[in-house]
Amino acid sequence: MGFIQKYILPKEVDLTASLQVQASATRKIVHDLYAACVLRQDDAFSAIRNDTSETRKIKDKNMQDLLDVFIAPYDKESIFRLITQLDWVALSIKHFVVEVEAYRIDQSLDRYRDIFELSREMASLLEEGLQQLSRKALPNIAALHDKYDQVVESRASHGAEVLREEDCRQVVVQMEILSQLKEVAKRMHVTADTLEDMAIKIL
Repeated sequence: MGFIQKYILPKEVDLTASLQVQASATRKIVHDLYAACVLRQDDAFSAIRNDTSETRKIKDKNMQDLLDVFIAPYDKESIFRLITQLDWVALSIKHFVVEVEAYRIDQSLDRYRDIFELSREMASLLEEGLQQLSRKALPNIAALHDKYDQVVESRASHGAEVLREEDCRQVVVQMEILSQLKEVAKRMHVTADTLEDMAIKIL
């Protein structure tokens, strides 16, 4: 039986657990972004670099598991999209950090606290949504969509304030920072859409 299981039977992979690991890692990196930019924790940016490296490894492993598994708990195309979109969330945060460091922004980004807090809430809702899906319960995607709408509104409000500043360089830099923050939230919004698609197909 051991020979048959090893060489003939399809590989058994707990893709649900693997996806939850990736969602949890994604949530952690968004929370680390809050710690870095709002709480000003010294080691938070280093944690983000470590997190992005770890999330990429998780993404690669999940892709390999998806290729190896014969029967998946959800539609394979939807799983593929979820894996890549969770990776995009982590990647967009990495891009945000790259810009913060390139522009040498050493002042607190606490002025955008509301957007960081909304993003943190979105990441937690995304993780909870995947847990609900695994229990065959309908994820609360509407709440996540509402948070994204609030991010867009806050971004517009902050952008209007920035445009009233005199320093042209700061205007350009701050508008780019706001765009990157919106991109992080947008990636989570798109990921939530895939989660909703998966729920509709199995519930």
